[in-house]
Amino acid sequence: MHYLTLSLAILFEVGATTALQASDGFTRPLQTTLALIGYAIAFYCLSLTLRTMPVGIAYAIWSAVGIVLIATIGWAFYRQTLDAPALVGITLIVAGVLIVNLFSKAIAR
Repeated sequence: MHYLTLSLAILFEVGATTALQASDGFTRPLQTTLALIGYAIAFYCLSLTLRTMPVGIAYAIWSAVGIVLIATIGWAFYRQTLDAPALVGITLIVAGVLIVNLFSKAIAR
């Protein structure tokens, strides 16, 4: 169950961050509202996750997956470029999350 609530937290955070980019510095009311609501739901879902998963592990997964998704959205929709060092860094982040999930005993299963 903790992976479901963590996944929801990640999706709402990514949606909120995307809306934040589109809000143009909080000058667009709809996008600003979507960002604020999205962050509220994301933090609520994260708080549910933290009932059964250590905060460091949950936050590492949330951050890593969020970084990958936001970088992909930035590239696909906002034409933001990713150079070789950025791609290597993102790859290392993904590798770190895989190592934590596959080998760490700190995650409640």
